Amino acid sequence: MAKQIQKHILMGLLFLVVGGCRHSLREPATPVQIPGSFSTTGSEPMQEKWWHGFEDTELNGLIDQALAHNFDLQVAWDRLAQAQALAEQRNASLWPRASLTADVSRTRQEANGVVNYGSLYAIGVAASYEVDLWSELRSSQRAAWLDVEAQRDAADTAAITLAASIANTWYRLAEAKTLTRIAREQIKTNQDVLKIVTVKWRKGAARAADVYRQRQLVASTEAQLITAEETVQLLQYALSVLIGEKPESVWQQTSIESPTLPPIPELGVPADVLLRRPDVRRSYRQVQAADQRLAAAIADQYPRLSISAYTETSSTVKVSDLFDDWLANLAANAVQPLFDRDLRKAEVRRQEAIVSERIHAWSQTILNALEEVEGALTRERQQTELIKNLDYRLELARLTYKRNQESYIKGQVDYIRVLESLESLQALERNISSARRTLIERRIDLYRSIAGSCELAQPELAQIDEHSNPDIHSE
Repeated sequence: MAKQIQKHILMGLLFLVVGGCRHSLREPATPVQIPGSFSTTGSEPMQEKWWHGFEDTELNGLIDQALAHNFDLQVAWDRLAQAQALAEQRNASLWPRASLTADVSRTRQEANGVVNYGSLYAIGVAASYEVDLWSELRSSQRAAWLDVEAQRDAADTAAITLAASIANTWYRLAEAKTLTRIAREQIKTNQDVLKIVTVKWRKGAARAADVYRQRQLVASTEAQLITAEETVQLLQYALSVLIGEKPESVWQQTSIESPTLPPIPELGVPADVLLRRPDVRRSYRQVQAADQRLAAAIADQYPRLSISAYTETSSTVKVSDLFDDWLANLAANAVQPLFDRDLRKAEVRRQEAIVSERIHAWSQTILNALEEVEGALTRERQQTELIKNLDYRLELARLTYKRNQESYIKGQVDYIRVLESLESLQALERNISSARRTLIERRIDLYRSIAGSCELAQPELAQIDEHSNPDIHSE
């Protein structure tokens, strides 16, 4: 008899699990108008790991190491694991819950000098299940798994940003090393000019002020060397931290060549770019998750139906007699909210506002993504033109300085003309180095704006190691 009752209970619960109304996952339309094409595009396919386009083996290794060991990225993976655990909790809410109880009690009763002892042995199984009549639980479950997808997109976004940070830092280091070399060359040039001015001063063909001005220029160039060397050190520290290592100057003697930029990649249509970008996908999933939570809030206003079942066996004699007698109970409970002072209606309105917020945030993310692509294209195009202009001006500055230097030695022009042309030439040498690094950054911005997921494997969670770094533990 007890087995038949249990069978009917289980069949009834299974029927209710697959029953109930369902709120479908909606696909919201794009809230802003997407253009049909970008202002310009290339013809070369873009590599999945876009940084390989620079053909820099050491840069590739640094980014690979950072993607595996950077702690900020690990935090993003940890948040994904948290979201997955929360979603699994939501999964559990769709299934019945069962618990086993066991009880042993001993009683002592004394009457008229006679002591009687009694024992009670009991085992019970309790099960409960909330029928998801209006898809409240399933909507919450879908929202949780959409949060998981959104967090995965957040991790991909963090990976893309990290790769761009590594590349930018690497080529800033290249620029700093170049400026160091330029500063040393300019110091030597300025010292040579100082010797010429000093000789002419001693012969009475130049003023003492000319010597002082040239000494000032030498000192100014030495200060630029100090600043450039400081920048080299600081960028090496920053690069070490980005790849998950302690700050070190491990690239002090490394020669870093500025890359020759490959052609602009084929961008495709803007809609495809938006589908690739993980930040846009994340914002889209957040809209869907908010919509599912709104459905759950609406369903929370309707009646709830829960099923509970309990079966118990007990014995006051001995444990072996426990399973001779069974008591089973099956109950259904329906609850309809009557008065809550608009508590649930207010929650619905709050969720509606969240949906609106997510839609507007999604719209802004799309516009920002389009602006980033177009801005990167424009800035790279203009930076290329600027470098052409700087190259032309540099050539003119070299010719001007050479002519003024020759004329000064012959006594045809004064020192000020030489000083002005020398300062202009050396400033252009520094500016063009910075401009070339800026052009590389513009290309990195373009790659980042159209990049898709890096397809990284989710790492294992960190564990507390009681034997690690004992010296830094607080007392």
